[in-house]
Amino acid sequence: MSSSSTATESTETAATETTGAADVIGTARERIDALDGQILDLVRERMTVSAGIQEARIASGGRRVQLSREMEILDRYRQRLGKPGTTLAMTLLELCRGRV
Repeated sequence: MSSSSTATESTETAATETTGAADVIGTARERIDALDGQILDLVRERMTVSAGIQEARIASGGRRVQLSREMEILDRYRQRLGKPGTTLAMTLLELCRGRV
């Protein structure tokens, strides 16, 4: 086998591996996009449910925000996701406040 034949095979193998990686990446990105769509839908649903809770709480003479409940939520996210979970939970709480 000549060195040019070996170089051609090496180039073809690299091209095949690159195409395979591109397929994996493309499929994974499509899945991420689908998951992001589901997450966004769930966040919108959470905002709607939260607004209903706030309306009921205010109608019964309570406050719009219940800090002890928010602390439970922050703790749950922190336990499951670590410090970034707290940031995520804070963002969700901020999105869901004041929609009444």
